[in-house]
Amino acid sequence: MYQPAITGTGVFTPSEIITNDELVAAFNAYVERYNAENADKIAADEVEAKEPSSAEFILAASGIEQRYVLDKTGVLDPAVMHPWLRERADDEPGQMAEMALDACTQALEMAGKTAEDVGAVICAASNHERAYPAIAIEIQNLLGIQGFAFDMNVACSSATFGIQAAADMVKSGSISSALVVNPEICSAHLEWRDRDCHFIFGDVCTAVLIERAEDAKGPHFLIKSTRCATQFSNNIRNNNGYLRRTRKGQMEDRRDMQFMQNGRKVFKEVLPLVSKHIAAHMAEENIAAADLKRLWLHQANKTMNDYIGKKVLGRDPHPGEQPNILQDYANTSSAGSIIAFSKYSNDLQSGDTGLICSFGAGYSVGSVIVERA
Repeated sequence: MYQPAITGTGVFTPSEIITNDELVAAFNAYVERYNAENADKIAADEVEAKEPSSAEFILAASGIEQRYVLDKTGVLDPAVMHPWLRERADDEPGQMAEMALDACTQALEMAGKTAEDVGAVICAASNHERAYPAIAIEIQNLLGIQGFAFDMNVACSSATFGIQAAADMVKSGSISSALVVNPEICSAHLEWRDRDCHFIFGDVCTAVLIERAEDAKGPHFLIKSTRCATQFSNNIRNNNGYLRRTRKGQMEDRRDMQFMQNGRKVFKEVLPLVSKHIAAHMAEENIAAADLKRLWLHQANKTMNDYIGKKVLGRDPHPGEQPNILQDYANTSSAGSIIAFSKYSNDLQSGDTGLICSFGAGYSVGSVIVERA
């Protein structure tokens, strides 16, 4: 048996930013246009008028101030309200693979390794741009990695589930290392015309290199323990499954084919599930709340994270104990906790313990206990 460790991380961040003010201006222009076009039906109570949004509402509801996206032009056009993502030819690198290449290269450079050192690639994300061939195999090919690759989808928990799969393979000795990469193009399966969720998501890609601790060349985190759990629920759902585009870039007008959630039920049901999961995992590993130096939580909602942090630690988290990146990146599905880990882990000292946790549709929850080596 070998000791698995995280030896490198990488974050690909798109160059385009949409602030809350920009988003609200576009959304409210769409609302005004919609209400004007449907004025007669609204007056006859056949159609419900849409309500405008506000930057204050978004910040209070989520803690989000901006989000990075691959394309802001289409999202901010009141007549379009979705990203314009150019359809790639079959002989071109896919959008997700292109993002992943950047994040994986960063992770390899941080670890001081090359593609020759990697035995497997797991592409773990909430949505994939096609059914097959696997995005992971395309990433493997672009990086020049031997071995094998496969895709994984456990919605917002995809990254932690991917880390568990990779860590288990490294521990058993079937491989010596693996890249777990999370390309999230959340802007493409979000309904930007829905006031309740139009502000939630952003785009990003994260990657972690997991290998035998004995092969680490620099600072790293030992993966001490992992736990995953699922419980079926329809309260967060996407019926389409893959990113939707036609040859002209238009997206079919089907509300039920995009991200949907019953926010109140999710809040009520997921918070106890996650808090109990983390508490049980820590208890099984004999880790007390006082032993935990850092919590890197799924970045879905600041209120949810504050609640979970307080439940786990038994008090309000001190500044820095539970870093949030929501204000800058918004919800980036499976990548959120990994962004937080990548950006807020270097200051930990040898022997310090931290916990990465993600949760979301499924329901699913995954936790990874790490120790600074």
